[in-house]
Amino acid sequence: MKRVMTIAGSDSGGGAGIEADLKTISALGAYGCTAITAVTAQNTQGVAAVHTLPAEFVALSIKMVLDDIGVDAVKLGMLANEPIIRAVAAALPRHVPVVLDPVMVATSGAVLLEDGAIMAMRELLIPQATLITPNLPEAAKLTGLPVGTGAERIAAGRALLAMGAQAALIKGGHGTEAQLTDYLITPDEVEAISLPRLNSTSTHGTGCTMASAIATGLAQRLPLLEAVKQARAYLQEAIRTAPGFGKGHGPVNHLARVQS
Repeated sequence: MKRVMTIAGSDSGGGAGIEADLKTISALGAYGCTAITAVTAQNTQGVAAVHTLPAEFVALSIKMVLDDIGVDAVKLGMLANEPIIRAVAAALPRHVPVVLDPVMVATSGAVLLEDGAIMAMRELLIPQATLITPNLPEAAKLTGLPVGTGAERIAAGRALLAMGAQAALIKGGHGTEAQLTDYLITPDEVEAISLPRLNSTSTHGTGCTMASAIATGLAQRLPLLEAVKQARAYLQEAIRTAPGFGKGHGPVNHLARVQS
């Protein structure tokens, strides 16, 4: 059994963050362990409060897991602030895949990271990323480029490679096209992965789920493209079979793989 560490925030509603990550990792057959960066009081309708943990504690959490259990891949999610980003960058294990989900922009459009933290992410984390998985607003914020068309999204992916990432997955979920297309950009090629857009409000935690699923595939030694395609298919089914909880943007069905 492979080991996947998620370094991210906790979602009291269970649909995103650490909770979504652990359910995804388990559903795909790996062992999940954590370093929690923040705890949130939230539900499907919004976030009431965020309590950020000390950067030194986050780094110690990572060290304790690495010293004893070890990891085969790492997923990075909500890192909350610049001190945590710097602590995580220094503590990351070398020579294992790192999937960076740059949680910077909320579904509402609110920017979740201050400029100093975004700069630290560019300088310290993107160069360590095996894969970075921004949604469209995040890709635009990180690169300063437009992302309205397929060609523009590919250009943004190439800009992230120029910052040091080994590969970029520009996700199309925030687009409006009937066919949702994610672009996987590597130094060698561009792969477009398209699936029908599902008309659903059960989209809370989709970015967390996607990144964790990819990290699990990479831990299990799948090639990058295969890991991305497996994750995309898993997320599609998880959205399609979502339980419909809550009055807002509800969670997906993280047990979709187990139930099938």
